Amino acid sequence: MDKVEDLVRDRGDKIIVEFRGGGGSIPVIAVRGKSLAEAWENSMLALCYYGCEFRTEYDRRDEDGNFIESPSKDCTMRMIIEDPVSEPLIHKAFPGGLEDLEEYRQEVLEGVKDHWVRDLSNPEDKRWEYTYHERLFNYRLPGVEKGTNQVDEIIAGLSRTPYSRRYQAITWKAWQDTNIEDPPCLQSLWFRILEDEEGKKCLNMNVRFRSRDAYDAAFMNCFAFIHLQEMIALGISKRMGEEIGLGRYVDESDSYHIYGKRLEDFESRFLSQVLSRSFGERTWTRDFAEEFFREARPKIAEKIARQDAKYSAQLSVTGD
Repeated sequence: MDKVEDLVRDRGDKIIVEFRGGGGSIPVIAVRGKSLAEAWENSMLALCYYGCEFRTEYDRRDEDGNFIESPSKDCTMRMIIEDPVSEPLIHKAFPGGLEDLEEYRQEVLEGVKDHWVRDLSNPEDKRWEYTYHERLFNYRLPGVEKGTNQVDEIIAGLSRTPYSRRYQAITWKAWQDTNIEDPPCLQSLWFRILEDEEGKKCLNMNVRFRSRDAYDAAFMNCFAFIHLQEMIALGISKRMGEEIGLGRYVDESDSYHIYGKRLEDFESRFLSQVLSRSFGERTWTRDFAEEFFREARPKIAEKIARQDAKYSAQLSVTGD
């Protein structure tokens, strides 16, 4: 931990402990970085050093009921990305590859897995309980035939009234999500436009998660939501007939955590890179990654088609 302490202190005011916790209270930490790669890296270092130990309902136990895994590291986190489109965008130490990153972007922005959302009236249907795209672009209420495209509503509303405070999108369904096995972690997205010093309009975005796997999920979440911020800014630009830039991205997590079972991988993959490589050596630009994204797209389509076939077979069996 001495090396981690040095790394944290080297960040200066880019890592701020707003509340250290203790006495039954959870730490509250704020970090920032110009790019996503820098901000996420700072959030992981801050969590590792300042986070408290927390048991979760997912920690494994032995036959006698004793925990066989370390507790998670946890805190409440506010991550500020000052310039969401700045480079380098991608951190090499996130668990996964560029194909996974492109697949997740398609899942959130294009809804390529929306048809995997289960039929709630069929207890034998074991497909997904939601996708973020489905909740954001087709939010449905019981007894209402047509869903609401919240993203379209945001674009239309901010095009009419750029300074409005009311435009957000939510995922939570109180009548459903409290008691399902895997409720949404993302809770809301909020948008507002502010002019910069030169009069250019900039779309600001706040994102709130109730629970966040900081190591295995947060980077991919942010990558996709930056693309969503760009999509919404472009939609407003087209409606207003003027360029809309991106303002800051604020990402808040009530519980920002690394599972105990993942701490060893975190140290060997993430910390080893931060300790042994320069920032440029442990990051990629979006332009560099784009060639790999293009190559991955037909593979992703094939992968989804194979899973479609499996789901179809499973539903056919349960239907019998």
